[in-house]
Amino acid sequence: MDIALLETKLLLALFLPGLLVVFFTRVTFHHFVGLALTVALIAASIYAGYTHNWLLYVADALSLTIGFWYATRMVKKARKRQQGVDE
Repeated sequence: MDIALLETKLLLALFLPGLLVVFFTRVTFHHFVGLALTVALIAASIYAGYTHNWLLYVADALSLTIGFWYATRMVKKARKRQQGVDE
């Protein structure tokens, strides 16, 4: 595999899954749904053969974890703000 292609895939694997979790969480208003949709997209890309390196799997998992943490925090803040408005 070309090293430039691996670098590009690694860079995308570090940022894209986390951003997708946050995006899907914003769209669906639930962080578990956002995580599930993102994992399904990654599984489909692995099945299609776009990802075939353990380093990329680890980068995807790291990005998913950070994205899920941020999305959970975002949902908790939104719920806290909503409860303050309702009172």
